[in-house]
Amino acid sequence: MDVILASTLLVAFAEIGDKTMLLAIILACRFRAPLQIILGIFVATLVNHALAAWAGVAVAGLLDSPWFRLAVALGFIGMAAWTLIPDRIDEEEEAARPTSHGVFMTTVIAFFMAEMGDKTQIATVALGARYHSVELVAIGTTLGMMLANVPAVLLGDRITRYVPLKAMRIAAAAIFAVLGALALRDLL
Repeated sequence: MDVILASTLLVAFAEIGDKTMLLAIILACRFRAPLQIILGIFVATLVNHALAAWAGVAVAGLLDSPWFRLAVALGFIGMAAWTLIPDRIDEEEEAARPTSHGVFMTTVIAFFMAEMGDKTQIATVALGARYHSVELVAIGTTLGMMLANVPAVLLGDRITRYVPLKAMRIAAAAIFAVLGALALRDLL
């Protein structure tokens, strides 16, 4: 249960102000189909984060050495610093238009692609390496994405007026830093 909670909190805070959250707001404002967008986010995130957690577990299994654990710990600390940098949406993602498959598939494709190499995907790889559990990490990180993005979809651009994005970035950075420190402590 600690794995799910840690994964959920880490990704929920890291997602605040992230480019995929901004994409959720853009999709919500453009298409006004919240259920289809929410389901699309869920499917894209579940697949993307399951693959990312699997990659983390696979790499950790191959490189289970003190040096690899040090790299994971330093990775969390690096993510803490990266989280403090505000994201902005790329022009190609901002111009998302529904495909012939509709809003759901547009959301799945846009979210899956936007999540590639994103902070939360890299965090999911690191969490998989740290906890050695694809299922629990994927459940937690997907739940964290949904906690952050469902309100963004339902409230659209109004959410950015009520959520202090800087405070959320600082909280996410603190969580990453604590996980990095704990991983370093485990090396001793």
